[in-house]
Amino acid sequence: MAWLDALRGIAALVVVFEHALQPLLPEARFPIKAAFEPGWYGVMVFFLVSGYIVPASLERRGDLRAFWISRFFRLYPLFGVSAAGTALLVALGWDDPHIWWSTRPFSLALGHLTMLQNLQSMPNLVSVLWTLSYEMAFYLLLTVMFTLGMNRRSTTSALGFAAAAVLGAGTLPVALLSAGRSGRMLTVALVVTVLVAAGLAAVLKGSGAVRQAGAIVIGVTVLGLLAVNQSYPGPWQGLLILATMFAGTALYRAEQGEISWQQAGWVALVPVAGIWLARGGFGFQTATVAAWITFAAGMAMRRWRMPRALAWLGLVSYSIYVLHPLLLESVAWFWPEPLAVPLGTRLVALACVAGALLGLSALTWRFVEAPAQRLGKRLISRRVS
Repeated sequence: MAWLDALRGIAALVVVFEHALQPLLPEARFPIKAAFEPGWYGVMVFFLVSGYIVPASLERRGDLRAFWISRFFRLYPLFGVSAAGTALLVALGWDDPHIWWSTRPFSLALGHLTMLQNLQSMPNLVSVLWTLSYEMAFYLLLTVMFTLGMNRRSTTSALGFAAAAVLGAGTLPVALLSAGRSGRMLTVALVVTVLVAAGLAAVLKGSGAVRQAGAIVIGVTVLGLLAVNQSYPGPWQGLLILATMFAGTALYRAEQGEISWQQAGWVALVPVAGIWLARGGFGFQTATVAAWITFAAGMAMRRWRMPRALAWLGLVSYSIYVLHPLLLESVAWFWPEPLAVPLGTRLVALACVAGALLGLSALTWRFVEAPAQRLGKRLISRRVS
């Protein structure tokens, strides 16, 4: 679906722009973000795209093992590359690791292995990896719903998470389980890892009641973390993200004729909830509206021929997304006081960073992402045959 690739490409570039403001254009950062939050816009488009397409891939195959093989080889190889790149910057002294990486290495390693580090109130190894925690939570909840035969309830799920965000705003606890001494965080990380791994094993290899029990364990674990243990971006934002992803699924079902557009239309309450929750934050409100308008425009043009450049950007968007902080961290190390550098020089640097990022993303797509995805497909085809 070329239109989805185009949306991914646009979203990735907007997120890069957001993160380039501080090290390269700090004088423009606050005026822009006061009117429009580029980063929030970008990730909300990403979440709508994921919600639209990921459940469809699961239901098309109807095979949870194939789904998880595909997701593993889609996410983890490049995740490892970004982690290695960050470790290299730390070794070179270009990036100061969070103090927790020296005091709580096992906790943070476990959290990142499950990709649920953000729901365990841990600092992310790479700043943008926080979104992957919500992607992983979505995949786990899809697994639960598919196992229990509830996967078609996308509209209900979207509205349920939106309602939870509205009702829980200002009341849900932050980091309730993980806050405190390092031993407490390690305990949470161990428990979460064991519960998720055991639940997935039961779902993927068990049968009957064992599968259902595994699904319930996963669901309780993920929903519990979402309800009481988020710290960034915050409880209501995390719940709204899940609502947005399930809203994307509802729109897919309407487009495919599985439900009526009238039924799917109820998910319009999700951005309304986001606008209400972000009152006082005009930049977040405009970004939420713009993300939904962008996605709606993409759907309206889904049968159009997309520009090849946008389709290519979408192809390498994951690389762009997870690798750009490494380049910008390098810029920040060289120019700790960007306002002391002439604007023209900084604009040239921005163009150089963009060019280097696109070149690096092309390489990681060719030598990391594409081979990993081909390997995943081979493993899936062997299962089928």
